[in-house]
Amino acid sequence: MSILLIGGGLAGLAAAIDLARRGHEVAVVERKHYPFHKVCGEYVSNEVLPYLRRLGADPAPLGPAAIEQFELTSPRGRSLRAALDLGGFGVSRYALDYFLYQHACAVGVRFHLRATVSDVQFDAAADEHQVSLADGRQLRARVVLGTYGKRANLDRQLQRAFFQQRSPYLGVKYHLRLSGFARNVIALHNFADGYAGISAIEEDKLCFCYLTTRANLRRHGSIPEMEQQVLARNPHLRDIFGAAEFLYPQPEVINEISFAPKQPVEAHVLMCGDAAGLITPLCGNGMAMALHGAAIAAADVHHFLTNKTSRAALEQTYARHWQAEFGSRLRLGRAVQGLFGAPVLSELAVGTLRFWPAAVQALMRRTHGVPF
Repeated sequence: MSILLIGGGLAGLAAAIDLARRGHEVAVVERKHYPFHKVCGEYVSNEVLPYLRRLGADPAPLGPAAIEQFELTSPRGRSLRAALDLGGFGVSRYALDYFLYQHACAVGVRFHLRATVSDVQFDAAADEHQVSLADGRQLRARVVLGTYGKRANLDRQLQRAFFQQRSPYLGVKYHLRLSGFARNVIALHNFADGYAGISAIEEDKLCFCYLTTRANLRRHGSIPEMEQQVLARNPHLRDIFGAAEFLYPQPEVINEISFAPKQPVEAHVLMCGDAAGLITPLCGNGMAMALHGAAIAAADVHHFLTNKTSRAALEQTYARHWQAEFGSRLRLGRAVQGLFGAPVLSELAVGTLRFWPAAVQALMRRTHGVPF
């Protein structure tokens, strides 16, 4: 096997398609079976469209929502609006990941579904990886990409620094319908110790996703109680909870979301997407970064597998390319996150930025990329 990808999310699927189209033998290990839901804001910057079209995976057949405006509100409901320079589109991970999975199958990518990687060892003498699956199977690959998302048991096995620290954050996601919501707007609504995003996806549905802390949840005992006692203090969120039709009875929930810095290469495994670094949801560009990371990884891996560079050079080059593209975005995202969540700071930030549109535009440009 030339390339093994651990995880079949956006980064894994796009990199698999890219590398297979370049003529390489590619396999993906994914612990679920497509299609499935993920906790995700489901907004994608239009910067990714040229790449998806080069992969033969233009998302237009999915009927994504066209998003052109950004709205930000404070916990008390004060708001600002700004145009999105590039704009974006809204599509569920349920639809988009399944769409990319079908494209990957069509170009010859092999999938090990409902499978989990338990161990990865690098054999220096053979210059390849040995990958152990939880069911006892053994796989070998010249290159392994870690595309398994925000957090996995493999992070413990690799002794990654961020995994040793508890993270206070959890994410909650619903799909819903809400009459009168402008489908060209992505809105971020602040509340005490968190913020919620809402934007249109395919059909007539909306994605409603929020980030908060485990402490916030513990104080109120349950997600519904926390939503009523904390989130609904923002009048925009109160209106959503009061008027929306929630499309499934229980939300998708993920714990231990860490925004701590990570390394793009660990034990000779190239990390990609959220496994390499997670931008704060407030900046709204994680899906685009996952796809852009896949493009970078595929190009660098192809260079290595066609004997144009050494393994050491591959790892150094990939780490350099990744940091050059995403390092400053992640640092800015962590800084911006510090302005929101605390009610006083959130009110001050929104109150100031609503009279300073140039600053809003500058922040959005610095957390987004350009078409690639």
